[in-house]
Amino acid sequence: MRYDLVIFDNDGVLVDSEPISNRLLAGYLTELGHPTSYEDSLRDYMGGAMHRVHDLVLERTGRRLPSDFDDVFHGRVFAAFERELEPVPGAVDVLEKLAADGVAYCVASSGSHERIRTGHRTAGLDRWFDDERIFSSQDVGRGKPAPDLFLHAAARMGVAPERCVVVEDSPLGVRAAVAAGMDVYGFTAMTPAEKLDGATRLFGDMGELADLLRG
Repeated sequence: MRYDLVIFDNDGVLVDSEPISNRLLAGYLTELGHPTSYEDSLRDYMGGAMHRVHDLVLERTGRRLPSDFDDVFHGRVFAAFERELEPVPGAVDVLEKLAADGVAYCVASSGSHERIRTGHRTAGLDRWFDDERIFSSQDVGRGKPAPDLFLHAAARMGVAPERCVVVEDSPLGVRAAVAAGMDVYGFTAMTPAEKLDGATRLFGDMGELADLLRG
């Protein structure tokens, strides 16, 4: 294995949550008078923390979102997760191979700790991630595309940034990994390859990742 630590993004990389959450986000913003399509949501918010939604809406419209926006949105997302969420195809195989090879791994997500844990439990991935392997944008001052979250995860796991690889599917996440001085493998299952500019390597099948990391 060429790396000492594999840092996974969560949404769209481990759990197939991006279609669910972006559909619901677009619908909720539209309800509130901020017309947003599913494609708009993917373009503007995929990979970002919740403060990005608030910041962009305020910047574009001069209006703040309701104070309970995050609570209402997450309530809808968690209910949909219970009905619909599945692991990304191939994610379980990758985790099994990393564990068998004794390779350290963790998750570093823009989502809250509650969202990460809810998604993992619902998708059956919770057995792979104890508390010491879960890092959220809640843990740092700035979310992606700032490098803070990935640097925090590496420091807590005791691995130098140059010995880490990040697995990401969003332009914001790729930018954050590059800024952190880490290699980044861009997952193109949902994101066109040209939008992951700066990635060290691109791949489209999560089931191939373990072999790519060994290569």
